[in-house]
Amino acid sequence: MNQKHISNIMDGIRILYTVLFVLSFVLCCIVFSPFSSCASDWLIDSIERPAEVKTESGGNEIILTNGLVKRVFRTSPNFATVGLHNGMTNTSVLRGVKPEALLTLDGETYEVGGLKGQPEYGYFDPAWLEDMTSNPDAFQFLRYTIDTPKAPYPWTRSRYAENRPWPPNGIRLIVQYKPPNKLLPRYSGLVVSVVYELYNNLPVISKWMTVTNHTTETILIDAMKTELLAVNEWEKDRLTFEENYKHLNAPEVNPGQNVFTWEADPEYTSQVNYLLQSPILLTSQYPLGPGARLKPGESFESFRIYILLQDSDDRERQGLAVRRMMRILAPQVTENPILMHVRQSDSESIRRAIDQCAEVGFEMVIITFWSGFNIESEDPAYIARIKSDVEYAHSKGIELGGYTLMCASRDAGPDNNCISPKTNKPGSRFGQSACLASAWSGDYFERVLNFMDATGLDVIETDGPYHGDVCAATTHAHHHGLADSQWTQWKRCSEFYQECRKRGIYINTPDYYYLNGSNKCAIGYRESNFSLPRWRQILLARQNIFDGTFHKTPSMGWMFVPLVEYHGGGAAATLEPLSEHLKEFEWYLAQNFGTGVQACYRGPRLYDTEETKAVVKKWVSFYKKYRPLLDSDIIHVRRADGQNIDCMMSVNPYQKERALAMVFNPTDHAIKTKLTLPLYYTGLTHTANIREQEGSLKAYQLDRERQVDIPVNLDAKGITWFLVEE
Repeated sequence: MNQKHISNIMDGIRILYTVLFVLSFVLCCIVFSPFSSCASDWLIDSIERPAEVKTESGGNEIILTNGLVKRVFRTSPNFATVGLHNGMTNTSVLRGVKPEALLTLDGETYEVGGLKGQPEYGYFDPAWLEDMTSNPDAFQFLRYTIDTPKAPYPWTRSRYAENRPWPPNGIRLIVQYKPPNKLLPRYSGLVVSVVYELYNNLPVISKWMTVTNHTTETILIDAMKTELLAVNEWEKDRLTFEENYKHLNAPEVNPGQNVFTWEADPEYTSQVNYLLQSPILLTSQYPLGPGARLKPGESFESFRIYILLQDSDDRERQGLAVRRMMRILAPQVTENPILMHVRQSDSESIRRAIDQCAEVGFEMVIITFWSGFNIESEDPAYIARIKSDVEYAHSKGIELGGYTLMCASRDAGPDNNCISPKTNKPGSRFGQSACLASAWSGDYFERVLNFMDATGLDVIETDGPYHGDVCAATTHAHHHGLADSQWTQWKRCSEFYQECRKRGIYINTPDYYYLNGSNKCAIGYRESNFSLPRWRQILLARQNIFDGTFHKTPSMGWMFVPLVEYHGGGAAATLEPLSEHLKEFEWYLAQNFGTGVQACYRGPRLYDTEETKAVVKKWVSFYKKYRPLLDSDIIHVRRADGQNIDCMMSVNPYQKERALAMVFNPTDHAIKTKLTLPLYYTGLTHTANIREQEGSLKAYQLDRERQVDIPVNLDAKGITWFLVEE
């Protein structure tokens, strides 16, 4: 064999090795990446994925898609969803065709769109479509139009917020239906529209209905189901839902009041469940009513739903997708001002709090509950005094606002309270609630808005906003009876928040009104825990932050710090005098500012000595230095258990500083260990430069799961942090 042949063989071997190496690398990416491939990842890349509407099959099919998700509609013989595809996993979500909605008018229920004749509901074969027919008694497809999303409430970027477009970029599809022949001539002129929105770079489809009455009679909308999806069993756990009709931050307090339900599908006769009761038909509907009476010329708009398609069963990844959704669909939640709750409402106390906030870098003062503050006052002298306090706050660069009890646990008098349908007497889940659809509510909203306009308040904290109570009264000014009481109260509460949004007012509310314009609610905690001994409540609070930031961004939830006694617990539970409990106070500051979670620091002051002031300024400055990173999403590294170190890490793949890991040692002994930091969501692939606090950077090689092990050496009750750079 001559030298040339040997050289050719060696070249071939080198090429073969190169190919095998590349294939091995790709295989490793597929096998060992947490999310199935090393290709682009919508949660960390910067690829633009615009939403669009396309037509196929000669115009007989409409496709709503952005590459991440695709919803396919057939337009003939009636309008129906015939496909819902997860583009991230290349899977079909649906196993069958259902009506686009169900609408109950004047006691009779009608399908809206949909097709009939599918022979099997365990799966869907598109070939069946050619033989499927329209239900002649259903509302029939009339036309569709294409538009862009419109803002459901006003918002202009202010304070320190992400630079998100509003309304979100995307596409809107409006599908109109006409009544079936059996409803003519009475309902001639009734127009039902189903609206779909898809957003750029987000695997979320929104949907809602409008009903417009062009007839000459009043029409009663008894009930409606705005979505019916026959979901593939294996895709059920990869759907996440949101809606703007959610009342409580804690849905377990409000059983039976959920918009989304999983129901049995009687058409699915081949299912394994012997009684055909598998909950695999996803529906969205009003828990009660709406009971809306639609007069000629009026329109009714339903709640909006948002269905997020997930690409993984991983809890962290699913949470990150939810957080991305909320940043895009409710960008006002990214405002994250540093706030204090001042305990007294006299001008001297308010101004002392303003001065201290300005001194240490806080940005907002809220005159707290039980302070004597009265946002409903119509007294000119009181209004003038608060206006002067607001002007003083603004001169110091501080925003000022206050607390109001809206309706829960509030007695508005026998003519305005919620009436229990069980007893026909005043009563609710919180003992008593004012009805937000009574005459009292109109006066209440007017008083509060007038006060804010007259004083220039920047913030409102509403306690007991509308939380889902029903009312059986038949004499209230803004609802007719039980059937429309829930929808009407929610609508009036939402409209009030939107009036606040028009004014640029920051909205703190303990209930879930993000998709109606609120900024923040509680991150999730038990109030009585703040009456426990200090070190116990501190660790429990850190658990609350860890748990509450799976489905909330840090800016969406507030924590609590009892500078003075709250529900009880005495001296052992409170931080005052601050200088005598400075270690515990610093832990509270570190775990809140270090995770981007703002707390209600409730008391008369933020510091009592120069040493205390220095500690507060230290952590405020730390937060402001790393604010873009700390307002980003949290990766949950190790939950606090009181036995070892715990860690939460903020990540942002779009800036030079990619992660900041806060590490706590809650024990009474020193700990020397290694901590594994998962850096996939930093966007780093091979190397990470890491420093502890303000130390020197050290290069670390990422393993195949994009993790690094770092040494941690913490004294008893010690705190440290690690900064990760590209």
